[in-house]
Amino acid sequence: MSSDIGECLPQPTAPAAGLRIALDDLSGPEVAALLAQHLAEMYENSPEDSVHALDLEALRRTDVTFWSAWEDDELAGCGALKQLDPTHGEIKSMRTATDRTGRGIASVLLDHLITEARARNYQRLSLETGASEYFAPAQRLYARHRFEICAPFADYVEDPHSVFMTRTL
Repeated sequence: MSSDIGECLPQPTAPAAGLRIALDDLSGPEVAALLAQHLAEMYENSPEDSVHALDLEALRRTDVTFWSAWEDDELAGCGALKQLDPTHGEIKSMRTATDRTGRGIASVLLDHLITEARARNYQRLSLETGASEYFAPAQRLYARHRFEICAPFADYVEDPHSVFMTRTL
């Protein structure tokens, strides 16, 4: 008797299937916990003077828009867009929940931020990430989305612990 084992196995779902991205006021405990973990890991993997992640208060500024990503009622990730000037935005606080990495959530969030940047008529979108091996997955994600390494922008300065990336829209 012959059987196709592929028919018996569960089929993979689309990356980040069912992901809901929503504007977020940063008041929920889940978001606060994810951002606290994000900041802690930034300080564990970069020297203090090379950490450029924003805390809750800085993310609440009027030049920053923050989104959270949810699968059902569970926080899956987050990301923010900071306006540098009327034609240039910066990606901030991109983070996937630890138990959800490798499922395409960061890519969906990044696509959302790029779409929003285009809707705002930005001509360029930039970001800063770390330079150590810990940040290699983030660098690969951004490169897949056509970000290229660039010189420091806005108020950043050359830093051996930072990688600056940008793309035109």
